[in-house]
Amino acid sequence: MGATICPSEAARAVGGKAWRELMEPARAAARRLVAAGEVVITQGGEVVDPAAAKGPIRIRRTTIG
Repeated sequence: MGATICPSEAARAVGGKAWRELMEPARAAARRLVAAGEVVITQGGEVVDPAAAKGPIRIRRTTIG
């Protein structure tokens, strides 16, 4: 299992104090990366369908490198 990131961590890194405004764009970007096969979205350590994910999610790369 690889390292994961929360969309809020990415939003905070680029948005500063306005990070909350970037949460949905960050989640949308994660869904696009899932569709491209680059990442998976997890909840509770289990891979979930991005369309069904409600609440906190984590993002993990599908490949190393």
